[in-house]
Order: sequence, then C-alpha cells, then structure tokens
Amino acid sequence: MEFHIFGNKSNKAVVLIHGVLTPWQIWERQIEVLKENYCVIVPALDGHIEEHESEFISIENEAQQIEEYLSKEQIEDVFALCGLSMGGVIAYKIFERQNIRIENLIMDGAPLVKMSFISEKAMTAAYTSIIHKSKKRDRKTFENFKKDFLPERYLESFLKFADTMTDNTIKNMLHSVCSGGFTPVAGQLCTRILYLHGTKGNEVYSKKSAQKMKKHYPDMEIKCFDGYKHAELAVYEPDKWLDTVISFLK
Repeated sequence: MEFHIFGNKSNKAVVLIHGVLTPWQIWERQIEVLKENYCVIVPALDGHIEEHESEFISIENEAQQIEEYLSKEQIEDVFALCGLSMGGVIAYKIFERQNIRIENLIMDGAPLVKMSFISEKAMTAAYTSIIHKSKKRDRKTFENFKKDFLPERYLESFLKFADTMTDNTIKNMLHSVCSGGFTPVAGQLCTRILYLHGTKGNEVYSKKSAQKMKKHYPDMEIKCFDGYKHAELAVYEPDKWLDTVISFLK
C-alpha cells in the first residue's frame, strides 16, 4: 500500500479509499476541493499500486495498514473516513476495529452483506477477464470500460496497475467483498454515519447493506440516488458527491 497526502498536515484528516480496479486518482476532484480545509490522505490499495507489483490479501489487512499509517503519522482522530465500494468495506472495518477515533464515516455503495457463492464466482470471472483483456489492450474492453466503469482520463492510471495485477489479487478482493463485512459496533462512539447508494445493477447489495446498518445505527443517514449505477456518483459526478458529503459534514 502507498499513501498520497494533500493539504496542510496540521488540519483535520480526511481519508478517501478507492474500490476494486479503480486507481486512487478517481478522487482527484474531491482532493482538489477538500485539501483547502483538510489534510487529505488517499491510499493506493494493494494490487492497485502503479509503481510496482503488490498483492491484495484481505480487507482486514488493508484496514490494518491504514491504521498503522495513521498511527505512525500520530493521527488519532479522523474527521471523515470515506470509502467507495470495496473501499467502503475497508472503511467500515476500520470503524469496527475501534483503534482510530472517527467523527464521520461515509460509505458509498459498500457491500456489507454476504453474497452467494455463484455471485462471487461470476464477479471474480468478470473482473479477471477485464484485467486479462486490458493487458492485451483489447479495444472493445476499453470502450465498455470507459462507458460503464471509469472515465477515459483514468485509463492510463488503471493500466499501470492492471499490467501487474495477479489473478490471486482479484480472487482475494472478491472473496473479501462477497463474504460480508458487517459486525455491529456497540455504542457507535459518537461517529456520524452516511451511506450513499444508487438503484441500478448490483446496487441491490448496497441497498440491503444500508438497510441492515440502519437497524443497528438508527441515527445514520441514507441517501439514495435514483437511476445511478454502482459508484457512478463519486466517479462521474464528483461535484454532486461533494455537495452531498460536505452538507452532511456541516
């Protein structure tokens, strides 16, 4: 894992965690806005590092590495811990472990419910195919990718880590995500929670996750964006995402 830091380190900390097959640069607009008032910390998760090959082991391992980094930097309080998709599962795992004080927990499409073996197998096969075809620079894959997954401006960053991503990393990521990552935290320790999700495609898992969390954290806020696909708001309409999140933080 590698960390990218923006803004004044003396300001309150905001951590932004990306998801599966997405480069840390997807947060570039959020970084641009938030760094004016916060110290913005953006990890590049294992398996997604551009400079060298790395292996993703588990959600727990990623959460521990982020905690260790914050401890090394003597950051005991995180003003906002934000995670997108798998990044949201990692964010929740950090919250669950209660080693770091978190004022605001923000999850966007974080799948916290257990998925079936068939779903896990199908998703693993799909993501493995994307990586294999990307390594071959398959044009059709890139066109679908730009339309449904990432804007074209992130393609170069994606390819830098895709070229070294292993099948084992993909298997470990999908197994971690599909296994279900929700354990209620007693007391909630005054952390405010915001959950964002869309309504299209596999956002059904996000909706179920939000509803499950709401039963245990009745004061949490849920924002549903009708007609949006998984991670679409944060990646394709970052200003709208920022408006929602900043309004919540205020």
